[in-house]
Amino acid sequence: MQPYELTLTAAADAIRTRRLSPVELTDSVLERIAQREPHLQAYVDVAADRARSAARDAEHDIAAGRRRGPLHGIPMGLKDLIDVAGSATTASSRVRAGHRAHTDSTVAARLARAGAVLLGKTHTHEFAYGLTTPQTHNAWDTDRVAGGSSGGSAVAVAAGMATFALGTDTGGSIRVPSALNGVVGLKPTYGLLPRHGVTSLSWSLDHVGPITRTTEDAALVLTALAGHDPRDPASLSAPAANYRPRAGTDLTGLRVGVPRTYYFDHVDPETEDAVRRAIDQLRDLGARLVEVEIPMTRYIQAVQWGLMVPEATAYHENTLRTVPDLYQADVRILLEAGELMTAGDYLRAQRARTLMRQEWARMFKEVDLIAAPTVPTTAVRAGQETITWADGTVEGVSDAYVRLSSPANITGTPSLSVPVGHDSAGLPIGMQLLGRPLGEEVLLRAGHAYEQTRPASALAHAA
Repeated sequence: MQPYELTLTAAADAIRTRRLSPVELTDSVLERIAQREPHLQAYVDVAADRARSAARDAEHDIAAGRRRGPLHGIPMGLKDLIDVAGSATTASSRVRAGHRAHTDSTVAARLARAGAVLLGKTHTHEFAYGLTTPQTHNAWDTDRVAGGSSGGSAVAVAAGMATFALGTDTGGSIRVPSALNGVVGLKPTYGLLPRHGVTSLSWSLDHVGPITRTTEDAALVLTALAGHDPRDPASLSAPAANYRPRAGTDLTGLRVGVPRTYYFDHVDPETEDAVRRAIDQLRDLGARLVEVEIPMTRYIQAVQWGLMVPEATAYHENTLRTVPDLYQADVRILLEAGELMTAGDYLRAQRARTLMRQEWARMFKEVDLIAAPTVPTTAVRAGQETITWADGTVEGVSDAYVRLSSPANITGTPSLSVPVGHDSAGLPIGMQLLGRPLGEEVLLRAGHAYEQTRPASALAHAA
């Protein structure tokens, strides 16, 4: 096994025990980038010299007994919405050409303090306003979409071009590309990770989170990043926690909700079969399966778009008027559509969200988590605009991809996407686990237990 293939957890252990140096690991990942990046286009830029310098510093500090923790010396990527002082934050858009950040975002500063090695910025769907990241190619099949908007981050991790990466998630933008590329994506509870210095799409739906190879990796990153930041008005004052899941696979007593409605409607049969097998595996580990009715399903997509569209348009109001031609056509259309929405529309969406949160809280009195597909189908071909389901229903690709992930954004609940296998074309399938607010430990425990016993076919890596 090459160093670039190691999980974060394995790499951190190898560095701690001096079996691997940060320089060796970073060089291996950079060599992998040189090999695969021309085909995948996951990165906006790669700062190889800066990364090697940081790796040498990490190696020196660790040798001197100043190891800062499991992220020290680990190479990673940041979605191109996340500010790093002195570096460009372009949001993969011509609108931001030449823009450079003056200060670090909170999450970038915390990663730097933890000793992580920044490789570069990863591509996003322009301003995170889309579910495909069209400039980036799927790590398993370059003729297919990467998923979005954190497509660059997911592809980088899946292809061994980063040991971990950060993304953002407004309607599924961490979990969708993670599922489509066979990696783990965690959208934490709203406000658990600070967003200061992160370009916004929709302030009341935006989340920052890790994309990794395992749930244990995600837990290590979450532990390093969680904590209150007064510069983010939504930041929670949750107590510090170590999210690393305990050893073992016993899930006795865990109540896993299996949706009767919504989450298995208009889902590809191979996706449904893989997810239901994974749910059965949770049962075999001791969990109790409980059928649940997802509340207010008819309002989910209307509320998601009713909140996101006007908030995004408000953020882009000035540039939409001054440099509209610099936006990509699909993003510009959505931003212009936001100008047609009334204050009443927005307020109705806010009221519906409040009711939805209350109903979800009642549902979670009956179960500890919910298990469901992350997305209803695997990665579609690049340029494909619609999906036709077995009953003849035609659905837009973006609508399909956001449909199952957006409830966690509306309600602010944490959601973890875990790979559970591949379809007959060899494309990855993801299962998402949804929990109560601040229920990350439960999700990570269940995801970690499943990973210890899942079939080897679910563990295959992108070439």
